[in-house]
Parts: sequence; C-alpha cells; structure tokens
Amino acid sequence: MKRLKNSDNWEIKLRGGAMKHGDLYKLKIHWKGGQGERIPAWANRVVQDENTKIFSAQVWEPEVPYRFKKTKFRPSVSPLLIYECHIGMGQDAEKVGTYNEFRDNVLPRIAKDGYNCIQIMAIQEHPYYGSFGYHVSSFFAASSRFGTPEELKQLIDEAHGMGIAVIMDIVHSHAVKNEMEGLGNFAGDPNQYFNPGDRHEHPAWDSLCFDYGKNEVMHFLLSNCKYWLEEYKFDGFRFDGVTSMLYYSHGLGEAFCGYGDYFNGGQDDNAICYLTLANQLIHEVNPKAITIAEEVSGMPGLAAPFASGGYGFDYRMAMNVPDYWIKTIKELKDEDWKPSSMFWEVTNRRADEKTVSYCESHDQALVGDKTIIFRLIDADMYWHFKKGDENYTVERGIALHKMIRLLTASTINGGYLNFMGNEFGHPEWIDFPREGNGWSYKYARRQWNLVDNKELCFHYLGDFDEAMIKLIKGEKNIQKSPVVEIWHNDGDQVLAYRRNDLVFVFNFSYNRSYTDYGFMVGQGAYDVVLNTDAVAYGGRGLNDDSVRHFTNFDPLLARDGKGWLKLYLPARSAMVLRKKKEEWL
Repeated sequence: MKRLKNSDNWEIKLRGGAMKHGDLYKLKIHWKGGQGERIPAWANRVVQDENTKIFSAQVWEPEVPYRFKKTKFRPSVSPLLIYECHIGMGQDAEKVGTYNEFRDNVLPRIAKDGYNCIQIMAIQEHPYYGSFGYHVSSFFAASSRFGTPEELKQLIDEAHGMGIAVIMDIVHSHAVKNEMEGLGNFAGDPNQYFNPGDRHEHPAWDSLCFDYGKNEVMHFLLSNCKYWLEEYKFDGFRFDGVTSMLYYSHGLGEAFCGYGDYFNGGQDDNAICYLTLANQLIHEVNPKAITIAEEVSGMPGLAAPFASGGYGFDYRMAMNVPDYWIKTIKELKDEDWKPSSMFWEVTNRRADEKTVSYCESHDQALVGDKTIIFRLIDADMYWHFKKGDENYTVERGIALHKMIRLLTASTINGGYLNFMGNEFGHPEWIDFPREGNGWSYKYARRQWNLVDNKELCFHYLGDFDEAMIKLIKGEKNIQKSPVVEIWHNDGDQVLAYRRNDLVFVFNFSYNRSYTDYGFMVGQGAYDVVLNTDAVAYGGRGLNDDSVRHFTNFDPLLARDGKGWLKLYLPARSAMVLRKKKEEWL
C-alpha cells in the first residue's frame, strides 16, 4: 500500500479480478518494532472460520445485490412502540438464530402484537457472542453469525412493508480490546483510536474508550452512523452507554443528586460534541430518523433540540422506571405499595424531553438479575403455570405483571419498550453459551411454544399485551396528551388518572375490593375498553365489562361539568374506560 501525500491514509489499487466476491483478506501492518495481521477498520463483511475460529474480512460483491422494495419508508411512531430483540436468540431451537428465521417466524408476531418499531441488538460484528453485541470489533460489518448482508436487508425491507420501523443498538461508547479482530493497537499505536493513559480502558467493561477529540475518530464514527442509514435503510439508533461517554468518570460512583453534578467539570466536552454532531448528521441523512439515548444520569438537554441548546436526541430512556419496579417488588410488602409513589415515578420527567418508558429490557433479564415475572412467581412458574393449576403466587404474579405494564405504558410521553418475550412472561433468564454453562444455548433463546400453548397461562399475558398496545396505538397522539391525576389514596392503594377521553383506574390492594368507589370526572357515559381482571387475560372476571357506566349527578359538581363515576374495583386489578362523546352533557 502507498501512503497518500500529506495524509495518514494508505491505498492500494488492484487490477480487475484480483479480488472477487467471497474472497477472504486481511492487512499485514508493519510498524517500528513489530507487525500484525489486522482486519480493515472499514470492512463491511467479516466472517469467522468454523475450525480455527479466526476472523477475516470478506469481499462482499454479489452478482445480484439486494434491491429494496420499500425505498421511501417513513416511520409512523405516534407513539413509538418498541420491540427490543436479538436475532440470535429469537428462536426456540438451542442454537444461533438467523436473519431469515427472525424474518419468517418473529417479525409476524411483532406485527400482530401491534409494535411499530423493532430495536435490534448485536448487529455490529463482535467476536464473543456472549457479549450481547456490546464488545464490537468491526463497526461497519453486520454480524455474519446471523447470515448475510442481503438477508439483513431483506428483513429490514419486509419490516418496512409491515409498517414497522427498524432501529439498531449502536455501540460508539467503547470497543473490544482484541487486536487481531478489532481496533486495539491497530497500526502499532494502542492510542490510535482510543484515549491514552488512565482513560484508555473502561474500568467496568474490560474494553477500550474512544478518543472523541481526534478528528479521525470523529469522522470514523460519524461515517458509521451514515453507513447504516444508507446501506441498510435502518431508521435510526439507540445509542448504548451514553452516560459512560458524557463523563470522565463514566458515571461510575456518581449520585447525580442535583444540577451541579451535571456541570462540575467532569464532563467530556469532546464526547458531547460527537453526540451532538451525530444527531445532526443522522437527521440530515434522514429527517425522520429516530435517535434514543441510553443514559442513566439524567443529563439535562440530552433529548432537547440542538437549536434549543440540546444534544439533539429524539428520546431518552426512562431508566428510572425499571429500577423502581425492581426495587418495589424486591423490598416492599404488597400492602406497602403506594400509588402516589408509582404515579410520580412514571411521570417524573422534563416536559421538553421525550422519553421511552419500560418496565424491563434485556438488562433485567440477564443472569444475575430477574425478569419481573420471575421476581413475582419464581419457581412456581415451573409447577403451577398450567390452566386450572394456578396457586396464589401465580395468580398474584399474573395480576401484577399486567398492572405494572399498563401503568407504565399508559403514562408515556414519547414511547414504550418491551424486550422480546417479556410481554408473555418468558421464564428464566438470558445466559449466552460460555465455559461456565458448558457452552449451552438453553437460555439463549425464546420459547415461543409457551405462549402458543393455550393450555398454559403465558398466552394470558401475551393476549393482554396485544390488547394494551392496540388501545394505546389507537388513541391518536396519546403520548402528547396530559396525564391528569384524578385521585389517589395510598391507604386504599387506589389510583386514577385520565388522558383525553380515557380514564385509568388501579386497585393495588391485595385483599380489599371496593364497591361504588367514586371519582369526580366529566359528566357522561363511560365504557370499559380494557380490564386486567377479564377472564380472557387470566383474571376472575368479577366485573361485567359490557355494562355502560354513567356519572351520578351532583349539584355541587355540575357547574364544573363533573359528576361521580362509581365503580366496583376488585382487588389487584385495573381497568380503562372511555368517555362516550355522544354522552356529553
């Protein structure tokens, strides 16, 4: 290769036919005092030899490249309803799943469930499958363990044909330490892409931290954003590990109790500049693109427009919400769950920043943690999840699983996220094959057969999730409507609030049902449109949901256009009612 004049770039020109589709290639780089084989940083196809386990770049120029059928897809995300997923673990079999299997078997399920966006993890090539895709080696290569670039493009194209946006987890917060596969010590300089000194390695992730102050690094990452948008037609990104990027401390050991903690001199200005430019670039390439920040500190302005002084993300993850639900389930007795605390937690956000709310993501499903359903039911899922054999623990878990999801999803101000399988209470945890488990794939898959089996209780949760998503999706711009508290009583463990013409009522008491429990609402008639206690969703069916509820006239309330709505509230249940427009008085 020859070094270009006045440049750090090198090139080689090959005669036609010197390299053809499918050929493997590498760079052999010589530097003062050493040499090494390397995969080009911009390689767009990287494969692993099944026998030697060595990675190589591969020429990818098929005779008939994939041509997108849907060339002008525009996401319809009002609200944004995300199905977080992983291609490899998206099938029943104990193996690595493929793009084609996901397209054929999982995508139709997502469309049926009503989600309008999929967020795919682990797309960028990573040498260790068990890293969940977070130790990236080749930033421009779609992981070959799931299939070919053409197959990924077809998956995205068919999702677009179903009206589903496709975003990817993009990892620009760090990189794998590997030298032969990745960027570590790429050309004999360990700091070519990464910070020098004590900021070189991430203290918690066993990985390398990018030096965002270098123009070459900045351009490398910016071009990476543009590449995925243009080459694969991704509709945007969920940026991983933004907190780690924002602070010299990576946010480790920081409490972030006040605004002074966000601007105390410990912020990485170069990383902030990169994130802002990335958002600018992404939205120039695709004005309808979706960008989401996975950020736990609460940095102000992260999801505010650049013109307003913000960083330009469209959404930020509401990471406080899953932490709250875990803490509540782990530490509080049922009688100590306080509706006022729940309501504050799910609505606690800045008005000028849209958030993505969620009860749990893949983080809460990994080994060492537990999903909500497993925290609620644990081992009884194995013995009492068959219809007719439910015990008290199972009934409690099914009821609270639905209520927690409804409260979280119905109070969004931007979007809602669910991790693949959690909607129907997928049992157990996620554990990728590793030496400690005998390289087993048993827990690195999704058992769709469980929700398909109508003799088991899983379908109750799946059916409820589908009905809940349909309700939220059917209420135009629900995420923009104010969440107005109607009533809460921590002693009764009752909460009620409204959004437009919908009224949401929760009774979290485990042993008290209430007759004629009244709220002041707009005068008129109300129909039940969703009930967690319905028999179809594994409840007891203690209410007749076909009955229309009318407000009771009260002369003291009438001048404000209100009346008393009195309902029967079974213990540990929630219902949603819609005001009939023709009944306005």
